[in-house]
Amino acid sequence: MTLDSFFVETVDQDLKERIKRLRSIMLINSCIYYEMNENVITDHAWQAFADELADIQNKHPDHVKINWFDQYFEGWDGTSGYNLPLRDPWVYGKAEQILRYHKKEMQNAV
Repeated sequence: MTLDSFFVETVDQDLKERIKRLRSIMLINSCIYYEMNENVITDHAWQAFADELADIQNKHPDHVKINWFDQYFEGWDGTSGYNLPLRDPWVYGKAEQILRYHKKEMQNAV
């Protein structure tokens, strides 16, 4: 491996990890909002994450195949999380976990 290829592979991996993280944020927070009628982040924060994800996916179409809910984010423009797989067991389980944590933190803050 050359030094140049190391940096390219590192950047590619970092980009794919960011896409996975942003998709997870979209999935979990959309589930909390649409399925559980709650929220843990503001609409403004959600939209900022959505815009970042849509921008990355548009600018780097060769990086969007990461085996992480790829089919649901194909052509996704960040306007809504309503049509994402919000009842997927992983998504729903993480949403429940985060919502419980958030409620506990809110109780401790009072």
